[in-house]
Amino acid sequence: MAGKIITVAQQKGGSGKTTLAVNLAVALHQRGHSVALVDTDPQGSMGRWFIERMQAQGEDEAMDFSTSSAWGASYESEKLKKRFDYVIVDTPPKIDSDLRPALRVADLVIVPVATSHVDLWATEGVLDLAKREKAPVLVVLNRVRPNTRLSVEVAEKAVELGATLAATQVANRVAYAETLGQGLGVIERSRSGPARDEMGALTDELVAALA
Repeated sequence: MAGKIITVAQQKGGSGKTTLAVNLAVALHQRGHSVALVDTDPQGSMGRWFIERMQAQGEDEAMDFSTSSAWGASYESEKLKKRFDYVIVDTPPKIDSDLRPALRVADLVIVPVATSHVDLWATEGVLDLAKREKAPVLVVLNRVRPNTRLSVEVAEKAVELGATLAATQVANRVAYAETLGQGLGVIERSRSGPARDEMGALTDELVAALA
């Protein structure tokens, strides 16, 4: 059976796209799934993470990495889903026609939104483009500061925009930045902890959305 393609997209930089993408990849991999990562962002953060991982852990047939142009994302993803259970595509922080191929082939588009109104405004363009491409979307509140009025307001506005909002919120934790630099996911860092729990819960939602 062909794998599922997940595209992570957001117009605004600093939303935590790459961090979310690699942590979901690691969580799926730990559950016994094979995962291919495709980086279409010229900044190359996902590639740096993968190199760190390779140097620390060696090659892993169940996790692959490749780069692609934005226009080549659909071809690369379709090719990889024949060999892997999940293909996760990281995209550049911009919204234009270049993003369409990665949205068009996606079984699910993950849109991380940091808890600020500026980030929420930037989300409108991604949601509109995904709607045109008939791609299902899951908005994830990312880098959240818990128990703040702003977090509640952003969540409410996201729903008003017609987006499906993930029940799991990803907090603003140092663990995400630290593990990213080590080529790890937070779920690999310890057997328990809030970061591990929330990434596990978000992965559950992701799998359910793709079922």
